[in-house]
Amino acid sequence: MGLYHCGLCGCLFFKTVSRKLLDIMMGFAAGVMIAASFWSLLQPSIEYAKSNYEVWSWMPAALGFLLGGFFLRFIDAVVPHLHLSKKDVSEAESLPEHSRNKLSKTALLFLAITIHNFPEGLAVGVAFGALSSNSSPEVFIGAVGLVLGIGLQNVPEGAALSIPIRTDGESRLKAFYWGSMSAIVEPIGAVLGAYAVMVMTAILPYALSFAAGAMIFVVVEELIPDSQTNGNTDVATLGLMVGFVLMMVLDVALG
Repeated sequence: MGLYHCGLCGCLFFKTVSRKLLDIMMGFAAGVMIAASFWSLLQPSIEYAKSNYEVWSWMPAALGFLLGGFFLRFIDAVVPHLHLSKKDVSEAESLPEHSRNKLSKTALLFLAITIHNFPEGLAVGVAFGALSSNSSPEVFIGAVGLVLGIGLQNVPEGAALSIPIRTDGESRLKAFYWGSMSAIVEPIGAVLGAYAVMVMTAILPYALSFAAGAMIFVVVEELIPDSQTNGNTDVATLGLMVGFVLMMVLDVALG
């Protein structure tokens, strides 16, 4: 959460931010999350399942991954929120007052980032909860690598929420407040994930892949489209590749 607040601090100094920079940052965040989903979550899920499932060790990873995606789809459907793309924000602002969602644009942006943050916290909790069944240095270092990776992508995520709120006319403190509140679900998700795998060790492979599926859903449904719809396709894609490589190197080097 500390690095997330570094991103939030941008709203204290800047009222606007370059759309190109925002798209690069979202692409970077997407790359980090994709790499983390495989090396920190899916791959360990398959490894943990080998002792019990043998040739079927892929099954918990596949099932958990799909469940994570469907769970986020459900949350996405029932929780009103606003995508971070310039197009969606502009369309929301241009609607007549009686046609708008009852929630303000600030609240909708807040809910969007909150949806992003929950699977990230869940992933961290599950990764550290895995230490209860395997306390090897490799597992611990892998969990630390995941925390560092998610922390890095939290910087642009914090900026992506707080600066648009500031641009919308809100005060610096209010933008920072909304951003801080959206991060509360991360430790909640972390505690839930850690508790679940510590109490029920058998679900560990499913929990790891569930977190991966939830993160990939966020990436494909939100981060990538939002970074690709503002005319900055190439640089946003390069940002994704840099984020992916950075997280891959971090995970493999530490693991």
